[in-house]
Amino acid sequence: MGAYILVSVLILIACVLLSLVVLVQNSKGGGLASNFASSNQFMGVRKTADFLEKTTWTLAIILLVLSLFSIFVIPRNVNVSRTTDTELRQLINEQSAPVEDFQAPPAE
Repeated sequence: MGAYILVSVLILIACVLLSLVVLVQNSKGGGLASNFASSNQFMGVRKTADFLEKTTWTLAIILLVLSLFSIFVIPRNVNVSRTTDTELRQLINEQSAPVEDFQAPPAE
C-alpha cells in the first residue's frame, strides 16, 4: 500500500509541474523566453525555449513511466474467495423460493 501512495503522489507532482511548464510556454515561441530579450544573459531566449521544451518532454515521459508502473503496485485483495459461475448459479437457485401460480378470482 505504501508504494501505491508514493507512486500516486509522484504522479500528482509530475502533473502539476507539467501543467506549470506548459502554461509558461507561449504557443508562438515567446512565453517566459520573451522576457529575456537581452543577449548578454546567461540563458538567452533560445536556450530558455529549449530548456522548457526538454522539461516538457521529460515530465511527460516521467508521467508515462509512473502511470505504467502504478499498474504493478495497485493493492489487490488476494484473500477474496473466487466463486465460479456455476457456484453462483447454485447459490441463486438455493436462495430463491418458487413462485406459486397466481389465479385470479372468478368474475362475478
